[in-house]
Amino acid sequence: MRLGLRSNPMKTEAAVLVETGKPLELVSLEIPPLSRGQCLVEVAYSGACHTQILEARGRRGEDPWLPHCLGHEASGIVLEVGDGVTRASPGDRVALSWIKANGIEAGGSTYDWNGKTVNAGAVTTFQRHTVVSENRVTVLPDGLEMTQAILLGCALPTGMGSVLNVGKPIEGEAVVVFGTGGVGLCAVMGAVVSNCNPVIAIDLLESKLEKARAFGATHTIDSSEEDAIARIAEICPGGVDIAIEATGRPAVMAAALSTARSQGGRALVIGNAPKGQTVTLDPSEFNQGKSLLGTWGGDAKPDRDFPLFASLMTEKKIDVEPLLSQPYRLDEINNTLDDLEAGRIGRPLIKMKNS
Repeated sequence: MRLGLRSNPMKTEAAVLVETGKPLELVSLEIPPLSRGQCLVEVAYSGACHTQILEARGRRGEDPWLPHCLGHEASGIVLEVGDGVTRASPGDRVALSWIKANGIEAGGSTYDWNGKTVNAGAVTTFQRHTVVSENRVTVLPDGLEMTQAILLGCALPTGMGSVLNVGKPIEGEAVVVFGTGGVGLCAVMGAVVSNCNPVIAIDLLESKLEKARAFGATHTIDSSEEDAIARIAEICPGGVDIAIEATGRPAVMAAALSTARSQGGRALVIGNAPKGQTVTLDPSEFNQGKSLLGTWGGDAKPDRDFPLFASLMTEKKIDVEPLLSQPYRLDEINNTLDDLEAGRIGRPLIKMKNS
């Protein structure tokens, strides 16, 4: 069906944020008819990142959209498309991402939950079926596993994209990555495929540093055991060319800038800090010719960058499997977020089908 003219109402199971600071609730939602520029996608796998943790825990400030759906990275199959959609067709395997591509910006949707309205943005993925805006859908190339495709939604464009598009490394430049969660590990991979050297990874958990080494980090620093800044100075006495902050902690943002070399070093902030937190910087850092840079999803453009990231995976130039968790079920969503927040997993893989 192209225009979403269903003969009978269709329902789907979704994990909905009803009240911040409380567990997500598994509910049955009625799927609305498609509007112009929308696609109905059967979700195969969803990922999750710290943005969802901030939202669910109420760390992004007041939430005026409650109750609402969550999730912004997934893989799936297009079931229907609304009027005007040319980017995908029913039957296409797709990646879903919060990062806007070409195509119609159709905005958010609302679902019915036993007479209650449940809000959803232009893309949500903690549900078995989802209505998404055309410009959040990218058709997958042959050969890319649906499990790996979830990384196109956020982790790879944000982490690897920050290195390639914002840091713009030259071969042989020194890179340090503070925080080796899912996005930080993708930044490590970005530095490795750019032939940077050394590539230094820092974290509090040895299990994460083990993954960083598997992804090609030349040096790892357990900051619970040693002074990371002093150790970086030993490895790179003049400072690093690119310092990536992927923890969301303001103190680490300042530390990243301090490790950048004078006259050309750049620090990139990827992590999301809770609302209301601030960062204190030494102004003399800027007088030394350092740059502090931000990024919106690694400055990635899906139509330009997603084919590159996909080819790196399909051609085995990067191996993302160690990053992905064992599959969780949708009814384990609250355990999934707990495990992600505790650092027990790299990137969660949430399987939507029960079989």
